[in-house]
Amino acid sequence: MTTKTKAKSATALPLNTILDGDCIEMMNSLPANSIDLIFADPPYNLQLRGDLHRPDNSKVDAVDDHWDQFASFKAYDKFTREWLKAARRLLKPNGAIWVIGSYHNIFRLGAELQNQGFWILNDVVWRKSNPMPNFRGKRFTNAHETMIWASKEEGAKYTFNYEALKALNEGVQMRSDWVLPICTGHERLKDENGDKAHPTQKPESLLHRVLVGSTNPGDVVLDPFFGTGTTGAVAKMLGREFIGIEREEAYRKVAEKRLSKVRKYDREALTVSASKRAEPRVPFGQLVERGMLRPGENLYSVNGRHKAKLRADGTLIGDDVKGSIHQVGAHLEGAPSCNGWTYWAFKKDGKKIPIDILRQQIRAEMADRPN
Repeated sequence: MTTKTKAKSATALPLNTILDGDCIEMMNSLPANSIDLIFADPPYNLQLRGDLHRPDNSKVDAVDDHWDQFASFKAYDKFTREWLKAARRLLKPNGAIWVIGSYHNIFRLGAELQNQGFWILNDVVWRKSNPMPNFRGKRFTNAHETMIWASKEEGAKYTFNYEALKALNEGVQMRSDWVLPICTGHERLKDENGDKAHPTQKPESLLHRVLVGSTNPGDVVLDPFFGTGTTGAVAKMLGREFIGIEREEAYRKVAEKRLSKVRKYDREALTVSASKRAEPRVPFGQLVERGMLRPGENLYSVNGRHKAKLRADGTLIGDDVKGSIHQVGAHLEGAPSCNGWTYWAFKKDGKKIPIDILRQQIRAEMADRPN
């Protein structure tokens, strides 16, 4: 992993590197339609007025760095418009973006995303299990941040690993409110003086969920506000390629040191639960065409109550009904619908074998074919 000032050419992607410079300029130097996912944690524009102190009068290490300061909302909106325009140019047609922010900026970001043609898929609330208290006692404790997940445009076939996220959540569908702790303890990176290396370092758990859910191994992930490299570290572990952009030398140094210690998970560990919707479609008739099932052969319901005869065009006929494997199964069970792939079985050596086994064989062949 190295630091570069800009991309070497208009066609080469500087993979697994940190680009040194302004995020807009650096993004504009990269080839269009080349990035699978962007994770952006832009300046919050907190508009802080004075120092914040705890009840014991100790000063809170808040976000007061120069990179988070803008002269006005107009200046911030101009910056937002320009970096999102550069980001959208980079995304592949089926690419997507995650943008995270607080109440100070997330609404302005959301409006500009829509202005530029992004299609918002979800907003996700990151509920912090250990938020910083509101020391002044004049407002609610700010215990969450909001992430917006958007595809490049309406109708894009973005990546969503539904089954993998469900598995992460103990078999329950993943919701849009994520309860995760902020960086503390060993995960919080420190500088040479023992202070926080970055005031808004994001936890690896947050990026793990984002990348497992919306990318695949080998995808290219861009973080235009790289900071101390959480996105790059998690991407590297998960077998994704990354590109970081960071203009602050101090942050780059911390990120480089951090990334040098990260190791990629082995190939087997990178495999996640696949979404059934993402698997290639196999028409039932293909099983008949290939001789895996024969016209005139009987199929049997897995529950043992019904049977139907297979015809040459891949339809079934049973009792007083004929149609597809799904239609016939639904009619026989008196149900509004039926998944014929899991309902029907064929007999081999006296044993019933689900027809879905044959479909999986074809899918395995398709996966083994060279692109």
